[in-house]
Amino acid sequence: MDRLRERIRREGPISFPDYLTAALYDPADGYYARPAGQVGRGGDFYTSVSTGSLFGRLLARHIAAWHRECDSPARWRIIEAGANDGSLAADILNGLADLGADAGLEYVIIEPLPQIAAAQCAKVPSASIVPDPGSLAVDPLPAFVLGNEVLDALPFHVIETTPDGWQELGVTLDDRDRFIWHALGPAPADLIHDLPLFSPGYRTEVRSSVAAFLKSFALFRGRMLWIDYGYPRPDYYHASRTTGTLRTFSRHRAAEDPLEAPGEIDITAHVDFTALARDVASLGGKVIRFEPQSRFLTELARPWLLELEGRTDPDARKDILAFQTLTHPGHLGARFHVFEASFGENQPPCRTAITHLFP
Repeated sequence: MDRLRERIRREGPISFPDYLTAALYDPADGYYARPAGQVGRGGDFYTSVSTGSLFGRLLARHIAAWHRECDSPARWRIIEAGANDGSLAADILNGLADLGADAGLEYVIIEPLPQIAAAQCAKVPSASIVPDPGSLAVDPLPAFVLGNEVLDALPFHVIETTPDGWQELGVTLDDRDRFIWHALGPAPADLIHDLPLFSPGYRTEVRSSVAAFLKSFALFRGRMLWIDYGYPRPDYYHASRTTGTLRTFSRHRAAEDPLEAPGEIDITAHVDFTALARDVASLGGKVIRFEPQSRFLTELARPWLLELEGRTDPDARKDILAFQTLTHPGHLGARFHVFEASFGENQPPCRTAITHLFP
């Protein structure tokens, strides 16, 4: 907070993406640079990984099926972004080992923050941890790229309508050194070129960094799987959504003031899946799946559920409870969507997904 204040005093008001990058990713004091512990019952928010190992084991079945579809290349990679403490990586690796589907696999975690990389190394010593996926391009193996609740944490712009059109909001200080919103001026045309104009006071978010984030991953032939919360564009920018989707989380309590305690709270906004589909297409990818997590995991779990038939032991009961949490519409099943894209494969686009994303 002190360094942000000093920067604003020195440079003047800053853009919200700059503020957000410092608040979340400052290498020393950013929210995500802190020792892992933000996720789970004792942290600030709850994810699918928090339910136990089942989520990763089911994803392992999906990844193993893709590997078989690719004629089981002798050397291949899984590349995970936003791996937090490495729990999902460990669960996927254990699931693949149980399936006998880990031959020739190199598991790579992308992690630019040193403290988190150290925690991941301790949790998953068999994984390679690199700061940037571009370093893997010298040996471009077939790759399955995945990220669970990653895209929602990428920086975003905050814009608001005025009688004169869209304006962009940044951050400055008031006379008591508190962080406050500041109108930076008209929003850049490339941010708002296809957005409807609502009544004055309508506030929302736009991410302009997703294509750049995806670009290094798109170097590899294979799949991308992103699991996150969000909406297709018509739902995201709906007239009734007057305050946007920006939220903060601390101790499982949601709030809407991202300026309250930078570095100490999670700051997020939903994913515009239509924009994501367009970014994927611009990089040469094809959307092959867009559906609720409940549908995706239920289909994956059919063989596993048959294997559980007749079992009443504690492990089976624990897994069934986790499955219900992952798929029930009242829990995580409807909150999250699964977006999958193919790169460099002979894979036709999923017409259902495209119709949904581009109504």
